[in-house]
Amino acid sequence: MGDSSASYINLVQHLIEECLIFNMSKEECMEALSKHANIKPVITSTVWDELEKENKEFFEAYIKGRDQRATEIEKRQRIQKKLNTFSSTQ
Repeated sequence: MGDSSASYINLVQHLIEECLIFNMSKEECMEALSKHANIKPVITSTVWDELEKENKEFFEAYIKGRDQRATEIEKRQRIQKKLNTFSSTQ
């Protein structure tokens, strides 16, 4: 692999790490890098998959945490909706 290829992969890896900081899913990251960094989704997906293989425990915890946060957000939204419905009937 040439230096420029390795540099490009390192750049994609760094950008994926930034996506992780912003709690993005793989799909969200692929879309963001395509739109903002002109990186083809297949490249992002391939690098993400390799990172996932190398850091299996991290990604398992990351995905579990994302799922738990999504569940909590959904619960809050349902409660808020019920509260809004209750207050509008008073």
